[in-house]
Formats: sequence, C-alpha cells, structure tokens
Amino acid sequence: MRAVAETYLDAASTTPLHPLARAALVEALDEFGDPSRLYGRARRARMLLDRSRERLAAAVGAAPDELVFTSGGTEAANLAVTGLARAARRRRHLVVSAVEHTSVLAPARALAGQGFELTEVGVDHAGRVDPDELAAAVRDDTLLVCLQHANHEVGTVQPVGEAAALAHEHGALLLVDACQTVGRLPVDVADLGADLLVGSGHKAYGPPGTGFLVASRRARLRPVLVGDERERRRRAGMENLPGVAALAAAVPARVAEAPGERDRLAGLSDRLLAGLATIPEVVVHGDPARRLPHLVAFSILYIEGEALLLLLDAKGIAVHSGSSCTADTQEPSHVLAAMGAITHGSVRVSFLHDATEADVDRLLEVLPAAVADLREMAELDTQAIEKAAEGR
Repeated sequence: MRAVAETYLDAASTTPLHPLARAALVEALDEFGDPSRLYGRARRARMLLDRSRERLAAAVGAAPDELVFTSGGTEAANLAVTGLARAARRRRHLVVSAVEHTSVLAPARALAGQGFELTEVGVDHAGRVDPDELAAAVRDDTLLVCLQHANHEVGTVQPVGEAAALAHEHGALLLVDACQTVGRLPVDVADLGADLLVGSGHKAYGPPGTGFLVASRRARLRPVLVGDERERRRRAGMENLPGVAALAAAVPARVAEAPGERDRLAGLSDRLLAGLATIPEVVVHGDPARRLPHLVAFSILYIEGEALLLLLDAKGIAVHSGSSCTADTQEPSHVLAAMGAITHGSVRVSFLHDATEADVDRLLEVLPAAVADLREMAELDTQAIEKAAEGR
C-alpha cells in the first residue's frame, strides 16, 4: 500500500489508497451514469451508490439514510455546523473545544457574528477537555456541542461519551469529528453518542476529495451547497461515484484490519518516545495514555520546526511540523497554544499501518544530528546579532 519510497511518517495528514479502494475506484470509473435518472445505466449507477452508502454506514454504525457523501471532512464539518444552524429555530448557542479542527472552529466562529453565541471550552496541558468545564458551558439554549474523537495534532482522545451525555441532558446535539479515528479506533455512532459524525476519505486509506457526514434523524440540516435535491436534499451536486465506491471499500477494510495493528503501532510510538528521551530539551505533547496509538507529537526547544522538517526531508524522512491548516502561513498551532505548550520546534510523527521499527530507527538515527546542527546555527545567529548590536 505504500506509495512512496521515502520514510513516510505523516499518516495523520494523508494515507495511500487501500488496494480494495483502488480496485473499487478503477471498476467504478466506467459507471458514468447519473444516479438520479431512470434509464438502465443510471439505475446501475444508483445501485452502486446505494450499495456504497450501505457498506459505509454499516462500518460506522449508522443507518444508510443518515449518511451524506461529501467532498471531504472539511465540507462535512461545514455542513454539520452551518447546516444545523440554518435549520435552527430557537436555540442559538454553540459549544466547541478550543482544539477542534479549523473546519469546525471556522464555521462556528462565523456563526458567532450572525446572531449565534459561541463558547470555546479550554483544555488541559495534555489537550484534553475537562468534562466539568464542558458541563458548565452547556446550557438549555445550546444547539450544538462539538468535540473531536481524537485530536489531529497531538493525538489526545477526548471524553466523547461524557460530552454526549451532557449535550443530550440539555436537549443539544453532539458533533464528533472522527476524521483521525475512522479506520484506526472503534467508531460507532451509537456507542459514541454522536448525533452528527464527520469522516474523511484520504485519512482512512480512501481517495482524496471524498468524505461523509452522518446526520441522525434528530439533526435537521439545511444544505450549504444548493442547486438540486440529491443526498436527500442535504447536499447538492452529482455524487463522485468512483470516489464514493472507493471510500466505501476502504473504510470497512480498515475497520477490519485496525484492531490487529493498534498494539504494534503503539509499540512503535513507545520506541520513538524512548529515543526522544535521549535528546536534550524535548517536550512531548498529548495525553500519555489516552491517545492515538500511531501518533507522537513533540517540540524540540531552540529550533524552528520548519527548518527541522526540511533537514529531515533532505534525508528522505517525511514528518509534519505545526498545524496542517496553518503551515502555509507559518502561524503557531492553535492546538498547542490552547494547551499552553511550546509552539516552536513542534513535530508530529504518525505511522502508516505497515510502519516498522526500521522506520523509527531511521528517524532516530538522523534526528539528533539534525537538532544539533540547527541549534548550532541558531547559536551562531544569536552571537552575530549580539556583535552587531555592540557595534552600533
């Protein structure tokens, strides 16, 4: 399944196509009929769409008519937050955690300027929401509580079940962003207590440009994309049939495979953590126990994360630095900032399903020297600045 030759350690950003997803994608490329029409080719396309919906819904414990196909997790999150708000009648209050993905935070903050009230709940130093603080935030006029299943930057698993109980006690709905956990941890809509659940294709060994939203019958939505009445009037535009078929093949396959991999991947994470402990001035982020098994986040003091990323890339090692949605602007991670953590020199390592001890050892072979070189360069820069200041 690995698509590149280098040591790829950024599975939390995107994953290669599962072989079953690739096969389903290729086969569905010939199904170019419009599922909303009545002639034979269209009916075959509709049958493929319906089968795909049934397979994917079953994999996450949802009913087929609750599932909406989207262009990705971002669109699904926007549909959940904005679509629910547009259909709301009296409730005008939203609750989000401060470490949600920006695809949840951004539409929630936009609504705060459109007559809605928004409460952002903080997290502890491990990035975990305090259920007591969350309980204090939820009110009788709360429409929606948003809490991700696991954080996309530091891997902390959130108390979703407790959040569901709090939301439902006040008549509110719970949105769970499961983009990082579908195909990695058990994800069942009923078990999580989710009224809305977001998933992403390319993070679950499906194709990019695919995703889904599960919206229970309690969740009344108005579409964000308008123009026709597809997806039960919740999302306009012809469905990406090849992508849908591939997504519906990838997720059930990953759901079946993941249990046998979790302990091994957690062992790789532990191996990496042990190696990091030998490098001076390294701070590990996230909850040490309640975390994604395949993800390790840390900051290395006195260096810039982007510079380290480029040095590692030159050695054929792909890791991620900073927030995936702010990397282009070099802004500090809002997740680490909310945790009160060090934002410079931050690195996220996340393993594919077939990662090996050799991958970890390769990183640990290169990392100490790269860190030492960057710290030496930083020291030289500091000395040059000080000398220039003395000469003025």
